[in-house]
Amino acid sequence: MDKKKLIRFQKNKLIEEDKTAWRMDEEFAREMLAGVNPINIRRLQEFPPASKLDPRVYGDQRSTITEEHIKHNLDGLTVHQALSDNKLFILDHHDAFMPYLRKINSSTDNRIYGSRTLLFLKDDGTLKPLVIELSLPHPEGDQFGCTSKVYTPAEHGVQSSIWQLAKAYVAVNDTGSHQLISHWLNTHAVIEPFIIATNRQLSVLHPVHKLLHPHFRDTMNINAQARQVLINAGGFMEAIFFPTQFAMEMSAMVYKSWVFPDQALPADLIKRGVAVEDANSPHGVRLLIEDYPFAVDGLNIWSAIKTWVTDYCSFYYKTDDMVQQDIELQSWWKELVEKGHGDKKNEPWWPKMRTLDELIETCTIVIWISSALHAAVNFGQFPMAGYNPSRPTKSRRFMPEIGTPEYEELKTNPDLAYLKTITDQLHTLLGVSLLEILSKHASDEVYLGQRDTPGWTSDTKDLEAFDRFGKRLAEIEDGIMRMDNDGKLKNRVGPVKVPYTLLYPTSEAGLSGKRIPNSISI
Repeated sequence: MDKKKLIRFQKNKLIEEDKTAWRMDEEFAREMLAGVNPINIRRLQEFPPASKLDPRVYGDQRSTITEEHIKHNLDGLTVHQALSDNKLFILDHHDAFMPYLRKINSSTDNRIYGSRTLLFLKDDGTLKPLVIELSLPHPEGDQFGCTSKVYTPAEHGVQSSIWQLAKAYVAVNDTGSHQLISHWLNTHAVIEPFIIATNRQLSVLHPVHKLLHPHFRDTMNINAQARQVLINAGGFMEAIFFPTQFAMEMSAMVYKSWVFPDQALPADLIKRGVAVEDANSPHGVRLLIEDYPFAVDGLNIWSAIKTWVTDYCSFYYKTDDMVQQDIELQSWWKELVEKGHGDKKNEPWWPKMRTLDELIETCTIVIWISSALHAAVNFGQFPMAGYNPSRPTKSRRFMPEIGTPEYEELKTNPDLAYLKTITDQLHTLLGVSLLEILSKHASDEVYLGQRDTPGWTSDTKDLEAFDRFGKRLAEIEDGIMRMDNDGKLKNRVGPVKVPYTLLYPTSEAGLSGKRIPNSISI
């Protein structure tokens, strides 16, 4: 596609903007490390990628990606060497979506694929896409598996336009995954049982209630509003984002694989294979992608939160016996596990709440989810996804086949073909308006390291520890600013020169793309 310029007004000045930035492979890959949904990428540990779908129900779901598709693009390495050197990564939207594709494609105006995207970690720390596989259920029935086609990068002619469409289908999948799973399920929904159990079982004077209360501000409120207008039947979620009326069913299905201890950032990074345990590293883990802005900033914030929680809890619980003998605390945990997550009450991974370390880890996870994790997946929606062509919410046509009018249109007018495929104008307008609302900080927001109740405690040691927490957050922000100005860290700003700022602890109110509120309040 030819390079064109988009002229727009910004602050009363004419600005020439590179319209092709959103089509660049470099920015497409960078968004997986420093975008609005940077928590799905994982390291590829076997080639070709495997499926965990039950073959008795869904047939053969094995990937059709071969070594031939990617061997010329591995900077001289073989596939085996690239795997051994931790150079191959995947964005996998196959297994979660495949069970729903037949229903979605036959009963809605969406035309959705299951997708697998392989990426290669280059020596400069950036990723490059190697291949995209798009899959559909077998036309003769689920038990026959899927049919797949593989697309590789191209820069010229109709193949370039096909590659751009392949990336668009991936972006649609990632947008749906972000809204349903990374955002709604893994922050808004999973924190509710903690709020309910805390209010029912812990008195307002209990130290754990005092610790967690700021991180529950307005969450039940905003979730109730979401159920009325966003995720309800016929609501904005179904209208704007794929997978339409199957959204909550899919979210509920994904919840079955939710594991509480894995919500800790270090555990999540290790599980996804993007980090390994390393006692000599500052946070106990070593990133395999060193220039991974979400993970780098997130680990600093995580450690600051954990240090604060450790200082606070250790003041009230000197021994493990004190944790075990706290009747309110044990009632809180029992209700949370057995009622709040009743369908998972027998899972072996639940902490037993018998030690101080378990209490500290639990409270750290709750605060992390409510503050930094939600900030990372929410407040970048308008700044990073407000331009719909770069992150469409729907796809309305399948990939054009040779010999069809759609294919001829793709050859002669690729921009028009692209726009006919992605979200239509009305739903684009509705979606962008929603993203703008969700991405704004309220004028009365309370941020991480702050309290809006000055007399929340009279214990000097608590106040001193909280002051240290605030100072540590300020140091982290200074470090983020230095990294964003370091030209060697290419993923910090990317080819479009937009720095990753979502985990800046401070900023102004409004639409800033920065700052970490204490709680999920929007």
